[in-house]
Amino acid sequence: MRTIEWVDGTVETIDQTKLPNETVLLKMKTCGDVAEAIRTMKIRGAPLLGASAGFALALTAHHSKAKTREKLLEELQQSAETIRKTRPTAVNLFWAVDRILSKAQAACLSCTALARFVVEEAKRIADEDVTANHLIGKHGAELVQDGDAILTHCNAGALATVDYGTALGVVRAAWEQGKRIKVFADETRPLLQGARLTAYELKRDGIPVVLITDNMAGYVMSKHMINMVIVGADRVLKDSVVNKIGTFTLAVLAKEHKIPFYVAAPTSTFDTKRTSAEVTIEERKSEEVT
Repeated sequence: MRTIEWVDGTVETIDQTKLPNETVLLKMKTCGDVAEAIRTMKIRGAPLLGASAGFALALTAHHSKAKTREKLLEELQQSAETIRKTRPTAVNLFWAVDRILSKAQAACLSCTALARFVVEEAKRIADEDVTANHLIGKHGAELVQDGDAILTHCNAGALATVDYGTALGVVRAAWEQGKRIKVFADETRPLLQGARLTAYELKRDGIPVVLITDNMAGYVMSKHMINMVIVGADRVLKDSVVNKIGTFTLAVLAKEHKIPFYVAAPTSTFDTKRTSAEVTIEERKSEEVT
Protein backbone atom coordinates (compact mmCIF):
# COMPACT_ATOMS: atom_id res chain seq x y z
CA MET A 1 0.00 0.00 0.00
CA ARG A 2 1.22 3.49 -0.84
CA THR A 3 1.51 6.02 1.96
CA ILE A 4 -1.08 8.22 0.24
CA GLU A 5 -3.70 7.35 -2.37
CA TRP A 6 -6.58 8.87 -4.30
CA VAL A 7 -9.71 6.76 -3.79
CA ASP A 8 -12.88 7.92 -5.56
CA GLY A 9 -12.73 11.54 -4.52
CA THR A 10 -11.13 10.91 -1.15
CA VAL A 11 -7.45 11.07 -0.21
CA GLU A 12 -6.38 8.30 2.13
CA THR A 13 -3.17 8.26 4.16
CA ILE A 14 -1.77 6.93 7.42
CA ASP A 15 -1.93 9.13 10.52
CA GLN A 16 1.77 9.21 11.35
CA THR A 17 1.23 10.59 14.84
CA LYS A 18 -0.33 7.24 15.85
CA LEU A 19 2.51 4.99 14.66
CA PRO A 20 3.89 2.56 15.65
CA ASN A 21 1.26 1.60 18.21
CA GLU A 22 -1.76 2.12 15.97
CA THR A 23 -2.35 2.13 12.22
CA VAL A 24 -5.07 4.72 11.69
CA LEU A 25 -6.25 5.58 8.17
CA LEU A 26 -7.13 9.22 7.51
CA LYS A 27 -9.81 9.84 4.90
CA MET A 28 -9.66 13.43 3.71
CA LYS A 29 -12.38 14.97 1.56
CA THR A 30 -11.36 18.64 1.41
CA CYS A 31 -8.29 20.81 1.00
CA GLY A 32 -8.87 21.93 4.58
CA ASP A 33 -8.65 18.34 5.79
CA VAL A 34 -5.27 17.94 4.09
CA ALA A 35 -4.01 21.27 5.43
CA GLU A 36 -4.94 20.31 8.98
CA ALA A 37 -3.23 16.93 8.64
CA ILE A 38 -0.06 18.67 7.43
CA ARG A 39 -0.12 21.26 10.23
CA THR A 40 -0.52 18.58 12.91
CA MET A 41 2.21 16.31 11.46
CA LYS A 42 -0.23 13.53 10.63
CA ILE A 43 1.31 13.96 7.19
CA ARG A 44 5.05 14.75 7.10
CA GLY A 45 8.16 14.19 5.00
CA ALA A 46 9.05 16.56 2.15
CA PRO A 47 8.13 14.33 -0.84
CA LEU A 48 4.89 13.26 0.84
CA LEU A 49 4.04 16.89 1.51
CA GLY A 50 4.42 17.55 -2.20
CA ALA A 51 2.08 14.71 -3.14
CA SER A 52 -0.37 15.76 -0.43
CA ALA A 53 -0.38 19.36 -1.68
CA GLY A 54 -1.20 18.10 -5.15
CA PHE A 55 -4.02 15.96 -3.86
CA ALA A 56 -5.38 18.88 -1.80
CA LEU A 57 -5.90 20.83 -5.03
CA ALA A 58 -7.32 17.71 -6.66
CA LEU A 59 -9.95 17.49 -3.90
CA THR A 60 -10.91 21.10 -4.53
CA ALA A 61 -11.25 20.47 -8.25
CA HIS A 62 -13.11 17.17 -7.89
CA HIS A 63 -15.73 18.49 -5.47
CA SER A 64 -16.05 21.98 -6.96
CA LYS A 65 -19.49 23.30 -7.88
CA ALA A 66 -17.95 25.89 -10.19
CA LYS A 67 -19.75 26.40 -13.49
CA THR A 68 -16.94 28.21 -15.27
CA ARG A 69 -13.23 27.64 -15.80
CA GLU A 70 -12.47 31.03 -14.25
CA LYS A 71 -14.36 30.21 -11.05
CA LEU A 72 -12.59 26.86 -10.71
CA LEU A 73 -9.20 28.54 -11.14
CA GLU A 74 -10.16 31.02 -8.43
CA GLU A 75 -11.02 28.15 -6.05
CA LEU A 76 -7.73 26.43 -6.85
CA GLN A 77 -5.84 29.64 -6.06
CA GLN A 78 -7.59 29.85 -2.69
CA SER A 79 -6.77 26.23 -1.90
CA ALA A 80 -3.16 26.80 -2.93
CA GLU A 81 -2.89 29.66 -0.42
CA THR A 82 -4.34 27.44 2.30
CA ILE A 83 -1.72 24.78 1.63
CA ARG A 84 1.16 27.26 1.34
CA LYS A 85 0.42 28.51 4.86
CA THR A 86 0.75 25.08 6.50
CA ARG A 87 4.50 24.49 6.76
CA PRO A 88 7.17 26.83 5.34
CA THR A 89 10.35 24.82 4.87
CA ALA A 90 9.84 21.75 2.65
CA VAL A 91 9.94 23.07 -0.91
CA ASN A 92 8.11 20.05 -2.40
CA LEU A 93 4.84 21.43 -1.05
CA PHE A 94 5.23 24.74 -2.90
CA TRP A 95 6.62 23.01 -5.98
CA ALA A 96 3.54 20.77 -6.33
CA VAL A 97 1.08 23.63 -5.82
CA ASP A 98 2.89 25.85 -8.33
CA ARG A 99 3.12 23.04 -10.87
CA ILE A 100 -0.59 22.27 -10.79
CA LEU A 101 -1.65 25.93 -10.85
CA SER A 102 0.68 26.71 -13.74
CA LYS A 103 -0.55 23.78 -15.82
CA ALA A 104 -4.19 24.45 -14.96
CA GLN A 105 -3.91 28.10 -16.00
CA ALA A 106 -2.25 27.13 -19.28
CA ALA A 107 -4.78 24.41 -20.15
CA CYS A 108 -7.48 25.49 -22.57
CA LEU A 109 -10.16 23.20 -21.15
CA SER A 110 -13.76 23.39 -20.06
CA CYS A 111 -14.52 23.57 -16.36
CA THR A 112 -15.35 19.86 -16.13
CA ALA A 113 -12.32 18.81 -18.17
CA LEU A 114 -10.06 21.09 -16.14
CA ALA A 115 -11.22 19.49 -12.88
CA ARG A 116 -10.36 16.06 -14.27
CA PHE A 117 -7.00 17.39 -15.49
CA VAL A 118 -6.07 18.64 -11.99
CA VAL A 119 -6.89 15.26 -10.45
CA GLU A 120 -4.79 13.45 -13.05
CA GLU A 121 -1.89 15.86 -12.56
CA ALA A 122 -1.93 15.21 -8.82
CA LYS A 123 -1.84 11.48 -9.51
CA ARG A 124 1.12 12.03 -11.85
CA ILE A 125 3.02 13.84 -9.11
CA ALA A 126 2.47 10.86 -6.80
CA ASP A 127 3.49 8.35 -9.47
CA GLU A 128 6.62 10.34 -10.33
CA ASP A 129 7.65 10.35 -6.68
CA VAL A 130 7.55 6.55 -6.56
CA THR A 131 9.63 6.30 -9.74
CA ALA A 132 12.16 8.84 -8.43
CA ASN A 133 12.53 7.02 -5.12
CA HIS A 134 13.25 3.70 -6.80
CA LEU A 135 15.87 5.38 -8.98
CA ILE A 136 17.43 7.07 -5.93
CA GLY A 137 17.56 3.65 -4.31
CA LYS A 138 19.09 2.01 -7.37
CA HIS A 139 21.84 4.62 -7.82
CA GLY A 140 22.46 5.10 -4.11
CA ALA A 141 22.84 1.38 -3.49
CA GLU A 142 25.95 1.46 -5.66
CA LEU A 143 27.64 3.36 -2.81
CA VAL A 144 26.76 0.69 -0.25
CA GLN A 145 29.09 -2.24 0.32
CA ASP A 146 28.20 -5.64 1.71
CA GLY A 147 28.46 -5.46 5.49
CA ASP A 148 28.08 -1.68 5.76
CA ALA A 149 26.48 -0.03 8.78
CA ILE A 150 24.47 3.06 7.83
CA LEU A 151 23.42 5.85 10.17
CA THR A 152 20.25 7.77 9.29
CA HIS A 153 18.37 10.64 10.89
CA CYS A 154 14.64 11.31 11.23
CA ASN A 155 12.52 9.35 8.74
CA ALA A 156 13.24 9.46 5.02
CA GLY A 157 11.49 6.20 4.24
CA ALA A 158 8.26 5.11 2.61
CA LEU A 159 6.33 7.05 5.25
CA ALA A 160 8.02 10.31 4.19
CA THR A 161 7.23 9.71 0.52
CA VAL A 162 4.50 8.16 -1.60
CA ASP A 163 6.38 4.84 -1.45
CA TYR A 164 9.83 3.26 -0.98
CA GLY A 165 11.66 6.27 0.48
CA THR A 166 14.74 8.38 -0.29
CA ALA A 167 17.43 7.63 2.30
CA LEU A 168 15.68 4.39 3.21
CA GLY A 169 15.13 3.79 -0.50
CA VAL A 170 18.91 3.41 -0.75
CA VAL A 171 18.85 1.05 2.22
CA ARG A 172 15.98 -0.99 0.74
CA ALA A 173 17.66 -1.26 -2.66
CA ALA A 174 20.93 -2.42 -1.10
CA TRP A 175 19.07 -4.99 1.01
CA GLU A 176 17.14 -6.24 -2.04
CA GLN A 177 20.50 -6.71 -3.79
CA GLY A 178 21.47 -9.13 -1.04
CA LYS A 179 23.91 -6.85 0.76
CA ARG A 180 24.13 -7.68 4.45
CA ILE A 181 23.73 -4.24 5.91
CA LYS A 182 22.64 -2.79 9.23
CA VAL A 183 21.03 0.56 9.98
CA PHE A 184 21.59 2.76 13.02
CA ALA A 185 18.55 5.00 13.47
CA ASP A 186 18.82 7.85 15.91
CA GLU A 187 15.63 8.63 17.78
CA THR A 188 15.25 12.19 16.41
CA ARG A 189 13.75 14.20 19.20
CA PRO A 190 11.42 15.76 20.01
CA LEU A 191 8.82 13.86 17.95
CA LEU A 192 10.91 10.69 17.62
CA GLN A 193 10.50 10.13 13.90
CA GLY A 194 13.55 7.88 13.98
CA ALA A 195 12.32 5.79 16.88
CA ARG A 196 8.64 5.71 15.90
CA LEU A 197 8.83 5.63 12.12
CA THR A 198 12.26 4.62 10.78
CA ALA A 199 12.78 1.78 13.24
CA TYR A 200 9.18 0.68 12.59
CA GLU A 201 9.64 0.63 8.80
CA LEU A 202 12.92 -1.26 8.90
CA LYS A 203 11.74 -3.80 11.45
CA ARG A 204 8.57 -4.37 9.42
CA ASP A 205 10.69 -5.06 6.32
CA GLY A 206 13.11 -7.36 8.15
CA ILE A 207 16.12 -5.03 7.74
CA PRO A 208 18.45 -5.07 10.78
CA VAL A 209 18.12 -1.83 12.74
CA VAL A 210 19.68 -0.51 15.94
CA LEU A 211 17.92 2.40 17.64
CA ILE A 212 20.24 4.88 19.35
CA THR A 213 19.71 8.12 21.23
CA ASP A 214 20.57 11.31 19.34
CA ASN A 215 23.58 12.01 21.54
CA MET A 216 25.15 8.60 20.78
CA ALA A 217 26.03 9.42 17.17
CA GLY A 218 29.53 10.68 17.92
CA TYR A 219 30.25 7.67 20.12
CA VAL A 220 29.26 5.05 17.53
CA MET A 221 31.28 6.90 14.89
CA SER A 222 34.34 7.04 17.14
CA LYS A 223 34.09 3.27 17.70
CA HIS A 224 34.12 2.65 13.92
CA MET A 225 30.59 1.24 14.05
CA ILE A 226 29.36 3.41 11.14
CA ASN A 227 30.47 3.26 7.50
CA MET A 228 28.27 6.02 6.09
CA VAL A 229 25.50 8.47 6.90
CA ILE A 230 22.47 8.83 4.60
CA VAL A 231 19.73 11.38 5.25
CA GLY A 232 16.85 12.91 3.35
CA ALA A 233 16.19 16.63 2.85
CA ASP A 234 13.46 19.23 3.18
CA ARG A 235 15.12 21.60 0.73
CA VAL A 236 18.36 21.54 -1.26
CA LEU A 237 19.52 25.12 -1.73
CA LYS A 238 22.26 26.90 -3.65
CA ASP A 239 24.48 26.99 -0.57
CA SER A 240 23.18 24.32 1.80
CA VAL A 241 20.86 21.42 2.58
CA VAL A 242 17.97 21.96 4.98
CA ASN A 243 16.74 18.92 6.90
CA LYS A 244 15.50 17.88 10.33
CA ILE A 245 17.16 19.58 13.28
CA GLY A 246 20.22 17.55 14.25
CA THR A 247 21.33 16.86 10.67
CA PHE A 248 24.03 19.53 10.85
CA THR A 249 25.46 17.92 13.98
CA LEU A 250 25.69 14.57 12.20
CA ALA A 251 27.40 16.18 9.20
CA VAL A 252 30.04 17.79 11.43
CA LEU A 253 30.60 14.52 13.29
CA ALA A 254 30.86 12.57 10.04
CA LYS A 255 33.43 15.02 8.66
CA GLU A 256 35.47 14.80 11.89
CA HIS A 257 35.50 10.99 11.70
CA LYS A 258 36.05 10.92 7.90
CA ILE A 259 32.78 9.08 7.30
CA PRO A 260 30.96 9.66 3.97
CA PHE A 261 27.80 11.74 4.36
CA TYR A 262 25.11 11.51 1.66
CA VAL A 263 21.81 13.30 1.06
CA ALA A 264 19.16 11.36 -0.88
CA ALA A 265 16.45 13.55 -2.40
CA PRO A 266 14.32 13.86 -5.56
CA THR A 267 14.55 16.88 -7.86
CA SER A 268 11.28 18.19 -6.38
CA THR A 269 13.29 18.96 -3.22
CA PHE A 270 15.82 21.13 -5.09
CA ASP A 271 15.53 24.91 -4.81
CA THR A 272 18.83 26.01 -6.30
CA LYS A 273 17.78 29.61 -7.02
CA ARG A 274 17.68 30.45 -3.31
CA THR A 275 20.17 30.52 -0.47
CA SER A 276 19.60 29.58 3.15
CA ALA A 277 19.17 33.24 4.10
CA GLU A 278 16.05 33.40 1.91
CA VAL A 279 14.25 30.40 3.42
CA THR A 280 11.98 30.33 6.46
CA ILE A 281 13.03 27.55 8.81
CA GLU A 282 10.02 26.23 10.67
CA GLU A 283 10.14 26.45 14.43
CA ARG A 284 7.72 24.05 16.12
CA LYS A 285 5.88 24.72 19.36
CA SER A 286 7.89 24.43 22.57
CA GLU A 287 5.27 22.03 23.96
CA GLU A 288 6.67 19.34 21.68
CA VAL A 289 9.83 19.21 23.80
CA THR A 290 9.29 16.99 26.84
